[in-house]
Amino acid sequence: MTTDQSNPSLEIRPLELKDYKAVKALQLRCFPDMEPYDYHSFRSQIKHFKEGQIGVFFEGKLIGSSNSLILDLDEYSFDHTWEEISDDGYIRNHDPEGDTLYGIEVMVDPEYRDMKIGRRIYEERTELCRQLNLRRILVGGRLPNYHKHQDKMDIYTYVRSVMNKKVYDPVLTFQLQNDFVVKRIITNYLNEDSDSCGYAALLEWTNFEYQSHAPKQRITSMPVRICCVQYQMRKISNFQDFTTQVEYFVDVASDYKSDFVLFPELLTTQLLSFEEEKRPGLASRELNKYTEAYIEFFRDMALSYNINIIGGSHFTLEEDNVFNISYLFRRDGTYEKQYKIHITPSESLWWGVQPGSIPKVFDTDRGKIAINICYDVEFPEMARYAVDNGANILFVPFCTDERHGFTRVRTCAQARAIENQIYVALAGTTGNIPSVENMAIQYAQSAIFTPSDFPFSRDGIAALSDENTEMVVLADVDTEVLRRTRHSGTVMPLKDRRKDLYSVQFRDLPEYSKIMPDDPPFDPEGDEDFE
Repeated sequence: MTTDQSNPSLEIRPLELKDYKAVKALQLRCFPDMEPYDYHSFRSQIKHFKEGQIGVFFEGKLIGSSNSLILDLDEYSFDHTWEEISDDGYIRNHDPEGDTLYGIEVMVDPEYRDMKIGRRIYEERTELCRQLNLRRILVGGRLPNYHKHQDKMDIYTYVRSVMNKKVYDPVLTFQLQNDFVVKRIITNYLNEDSDSCGYAALLEWTNFEYQSHAPKQRITSMPVRICCVQYQMRKISNFQDFTTQVEYFVDVASDYKSDFVLFPELLTTQLLSFEEEKRPGLASRELNKYTEAYIEFFRDMALSYNINIIGGSHFTLEEDNVFNISYLFRRDGTYEKQYKIHITPSESLWWGVQPGSIPKVFDTDRGKIAINICYDVEFPEMARYAVDNGANILFVPFCTDERHGFTRVRTCAQARAIENQIYVALAGTTGNIPSVENMAIQYAQSAIFTPSDFPFSRDGIAALSDENTEMVVLADVDTEVLRRTRHSGTVMPLKDRRKDLYSVQFRDLPEYSKIMPDDPPFDPEGDEDFE
């Protein structure tokens, strides 16, 4: 935070979520013909690079702001657009390892432009560039007076005239006065900027204090080894039998030096095979007594075998509601959980399961991942959210009783891999537990899917198990190849999305919000006929 000593009423600080309404109002004053940021994009900017979102306040009122992100410009096309370089304002492409601070927006309240607010903002940007030891600042500068000269000169003549001080442009003239140098003209940079006729001047400010370290090493490969366990459900006698069977597969995955091992959905329902038979609604609650032991066991396995474990899923009782939760156990001993968000009619009817409401993306030592539990993968918004928030691998623990259900999961999972250019790993259950209602039969064929393009496996399948046979499948997937393909593949579904036409937005709901208000209250002692 900076306070101007010559004007103690002026404060410069990073923007916060509470500033959103003020930012939106400022945008409407500065650019009344352009649509302002929505709350979701503003929140994303704060989340990914708070230091780069700067606000100038005078006597508590926001009178200026700037937005920026860090990039490796080599990853972007010569004639990039504003939408491409800024991720349509969300800056989820912010790269802390980049060397360029890219400015995507500067706003100064028209009523306060005599206070040199723009100069103060640029000084803050250059200071941030020095502090972070970045090579340069780049901006795609508007040319708001060009529309007045369009019928007299082309864009190149116009820019040269401004550089030679023959013509005045409020933005370009200001930037040139602040030591920025024109590098080139970009066409179709921001088509809604009618004053600039869609053009922008790419300008550069060089940080002469930049300290070059060792030459940047171009990563050619970043492999991640995945092991999917196709787990056979069978009757067991106690919890020890369960841990013995699970540890066997963890040991196998570790022997093959896997980074992740994925177990199927409803893995712990096997524990019901030695419990007194109860109707499913009570049985799901009965499993909760094993939650502490389940977590302790898998944490020990992750640490002992030096492997990240997606522990299938486990019915967990929280605030008297049953949730289907998949736990991620990292090899550093930490763990997190993903609640199943979409609940099948069978789960609701038989087990009394309630949905969660918060999709998550998890940091791991092999990059960002996400978990879609079975039915969740049949909703494309879930995977899109994960990818938009940085996930490269989607893990799908599933449990399906027959081929129709399995086909839905498998087909949708492969579609998610193609449309999102992401790796998708599936692990399902096979076998049967006749003594446990709703778990009498299982159908599975576990797999690891890739995008469908030349750098990847034929048919977009890195590994595929036999049907209904207890086994593991292993494959190496390369997240660096994934990254490059997203920028230069035969087709680029992520890059080519029509964000001007549609978008995916998630509401902020608490995990325990009442998700099914139209359903009658669940009574574990009541009749199975809920009608």
